[in-house]
Amino acid sequence: MSLTAQKIKELEETADLIRQDIISMLLEAGSGHSAGPLGMADIFTALYFQILQVDPKKPEWEERDRLVLSNGHICPVLYATMARVGYFPLSELKTLRKLGSRLQGHPHRGSLPGLETTSGPLGSGLSQACGMALAGLRDGVKWRVVCLLSDAEQDCGNTWEAALFAGKYKLHNLTALIDRNNIQIDGFTEDIMPLEPLKEKYEAFGWHVLEIDGHNFEAIISAFEEAKTIFEKPTLIIAHTIPGKGVDFMEGKFEWHGKPPNQEEAKKALHELRTLQGKIRSEHQ
Repeated sequence: MSLTAQKIKELEETADLIRQDIISMLLEAGSGHSAGPLGMADIFTALYFQILQVDPKKPEWEERDRLVLSNGHICPVLYATMARVGYFPLSELKTLRKLGSRLQGHPHRGSLPGLETTSGPLGSGLSQACGMALAGLRDGVKWRVVCLLSDAEQDCGNTWEAALFAGKYKLHNLTALIDRNNIQIDGFTEDIMPLEPLKEKYEAFGWHVLEIDGHNFEAIISAFEEAKTIFEKPTLIIAHTIPGKGVDFMEGKFEWHGKPPNQEEAKKALHELRTLQGKIRSEHQ
């Protein structure tokens, strides 16, 4: 899919604002995950502002696409994106992880409009998405299911049971995306539990597999468009991302998987992201 320069600029600016939201949310909360949410900001921006058929004003719209976030710990990027697209006020982002907040440390279905599932324990999201997709096929509906997974949760056996299930039942209305950022809380994925050859494994399970740059909007959107043309099998998108994207002292460092920035670190990160936003605007003028 070809995007205009203006559209790419809009998406890049939105993703940068979402990254700023993430830093501010984590600083306010004093806990949470930094690297994964920052790395997935471009993908969430593409999903909610270009790809998904959803209506924030009618979150229970029957014909909406269903998004399942399996790796629920990256929910700051989900919340920030949902607020930016209009599901709830931006001011509510400051309540992340606070008692009584709708924005818990892992998404909780029923607490916030637009959340399709409750997630927390890694490895369960793909099974939930498969159930939705199978029901959709049997009901003959047009909506699609998108499931987002971490690469580290490929260590979970439940993920592979679901992958087998999706291949057997040819769930072509299901698109899964793995955030291939190569880190997990204890180190690098290939040191802890090597995953490669990941593409070939899913292909052997009956999936159509694409590999993309998870920070390229044209590549992200084109991959999801291609998935809609595949009618005999589910599609997996392996999105190569940089954990901590946009903040130089976080990028590629597994140590930032599960910790928030302190006051000084947040100040530095926000300065860098705001500077980047200025560059985006100047480059597209």
